[in-house]
Amino acid sequence: MSTEQWVVVYKTDNEFTAEVLKQGLIESDIPAVVINKKISAYNIGLIEVLVSSEDKASADAYIKENEI
Repeated sequence: MSTEQWVVVYKTDNEFTAEVLKQGLIESDIPAVVINKKISAYNIGLIEVLVSSEDKASADAYIKENEI
């Protein structure tokens, strides 16, 4: 059983932006997932991009380097 911890590295209200970031992280060998916490009926809430706690520093560097 894995005890891997996932941490939020980015929040947005734009689903496309979250998916593009996730794909970029994955292409950089940083496993990532997107969790949509928006309430669609009211279009409120945020979409989060998460990575393993071990990859947080690499993900933060990727986000900064790509000015996301």
